[in-house]
Amino acid sequence: MTPPTPLPDSHPYLRAATAGIRHHTRGLNPGAPTPADRVHLDTVHAHLTALHHLLDQLTDTTRTTWPTAGRHLAGAHTRLWQAAAEVHDAFHTLPATTTTAPGAAEECDPNRLPEGPPVLTICQRHLTAGHAIRRKTTPADLRGRVTHCGR
Repeated sequence: MTPPTPLPDSHPYLRAATAGIRHHTRGLNPGAPTPADRVHLDTVHAHLTALHHLLDQLTDTTRTTWPTAGRHLAGAHTRLWQAAAEVHDAFHTLPATTTTAPGAAEECDPNRLPEGPPVLTICQRHLTAGHAIRRKTTPADLRGRVTHCGR
């Protein structure tokens, strides 16, 4: 009997990203835990917002053919945004590890993003993702846990 021919890997970059996260998680030393720093949270936020954009596209394309699956994806899309928002907030509660120009604001200020210090790239990414989620959800959806079961 011949073994089945392997299917081509249709999502190699997603598999690589997942493997990278698993590797990073296993690499964290449980014996001497180190708290999260701003660089780490910025990277996690970048990953969450990239997943957010991917789910946005998958939701749009799935909803027309399979509405129930599309609603579940929409719920995951909203929860992923909520997770990214929490990581963004955690980023701003951590002390700055690099020095910024005197008087530079640590808060998100959309007017300063294009020419602001590098620490504001997380804010720019967060604002961009925020515009996308607000086009498709209501404020009530964003406040609480979203469940679409039983619809």
